[in-house]
Amino acid sequence: MERRKFLQNGALAGISALALGGVGNAAQAAPGNSAGSGEGKPFNMNYGPHDGMFKNSAGGDFLDQIRYMHDQGFRSIEDNGMLGRPPAEQSKIGELLNKLGMQMGVFVVDTGNNWKTSLTTGKQDFKDAFLKTCEASVETAKRCNAKWATVVPGYFERNLPMGVQTAHVVDALRRGAEIFEPHGLVMVLEPLSDNPDLFLRTAAQSFEICKAVNSPSCKILYDIYHMQRNTGNLIPVMDWCWEEIAYIQIGDNPGRKEPGTGEINYKNIFKHLHEKGYKGVLGMEHGIAGKGKDGEAALIKAYRDADNFL
Repeated sequence: MERRKFLQNGALAGISALALGGVGNAAQAAPGNSAGSGEGKPFNMNYGPHDGMFKNSAGGDFLDQIRYMHDQGFRSIEDNGMLGRPPAEQSKIGELLNKLGMQMGVFVVDTGNNWKTSLTTGKQDFKDAFLKTCEASVETAKRCNAKWATVVPGYFERNLPMGVQTAHVVDALRRGAEIFEPHGLVMVLEPLSDNPDLFLRTAAQSFEICKAVNSPSCKILYDIYHMQRNTGNLIPVMDWCWEEIAYIQIGDNPGRKEPGTGEINYKNIFKHLHEKGYKGVLGMEHGIAGKGKDGEAALIKAYRDADNFL
């Protein structure tokens, strides 16, 4: 699944949400409520589901889904499309998260240019659009209590040397970091594997860029699914780049579904992160292998199994 389609599906799930009754009733009817051992107990690691992941068990309303996530032991959420939600809805989500003691994970700094040749060109109009979206992202983050926002620098500019493209990206990110820093907001750069046109491909490349930007508001989003596809060697690469990694995302490979559906040893990775003292969010940016309530119950069980490393 391409990331753009994933984001579109997530946004549509949020925009079309209709309240289907109280989460208590939904949870009573849901097989996910008894999925796996440790029902309702917080996980060892801080996993963050997305809007729509539990729509069959909790209904279409995202607020009800968040309550259901909390009941299952999750203590964070992600919402790539948060920036596009009405401000009043952003505030309601932030208020509910605060009430439940949950954390807001990443949302995407979506300029409309993330999936085209943009920041690598050095053109002022692309830079201006990025900085304007950074300013809007600060306001969104205040409403939903977010601390991280995903940045995708766009595609390669094939007519420019790599060093020149990198300098253009660094310049734009420095300006964006200046906007974020006073508010304690961190842009996390995500190297991706969706297609060969994407400029940012590896954790090592992202590490180099973060060092050049030299700001506490510019760090790495280490998406395990994408890094498995692009480089593999997941734990050593993670360790090499650790001082610049601020956020982790999950997805098994192949298929980009929950842990246990592919080749990645997630129990070992979660144990490694726990031993390193990682307390941040692990975003569940993936699909679900099964269908309906049973698929959602299996998703919870998969996380209970992978989280059972102590």
